[in-house]
Amino acid sequence: MTFTVTVRDHIMIAHSFAGESFGPAQRLHGATFIVDATFSAPGLDASGVVVDIGRAAEILSEITGALTYRNLDDEPDFQGRNTSTEVLCQVIADRLADRVGDGTLAGGQQLNALSVTLHESHIAWASYSRSL
Repeated sequence: MTFTVTVRDHIMIAHSFAGESFGPAQRLHGATFIVDATFSAPGLDASGVVVDIGRAAEILSEITGALTYRNLDDEPDFQGRNTSTEVLCQVIADRLADRVGDGTLAGGQQLNALSVTLHESHIAWASYSRSL
């Protein structure tokens, strides 16, 4: 049995890609993503929840806030990397995992996995899932 809780935010970024396979996206362009973070646990805590939804939303907002309105090509964390949707999913998930690991996310003691999905549009999205 697995329980999940999902919180949502969004990011608006600018970036470009290196590589012929990206065609016109090699030029600087903007992107807006809806970001879903799903927390998973095998059971509920003493309060009957997977995680504090309000705190999870706050932490996701802090992480997305550090990315939004930025040209990711200029950010040191992304130097030499294509900031594809898949890469951004992993970065956000890893940053969330760090916050779970350091105890910042109260109520997350039973969490065993998380998944981040970035929706590029109503017809395309990518996800990254990881164990905790």
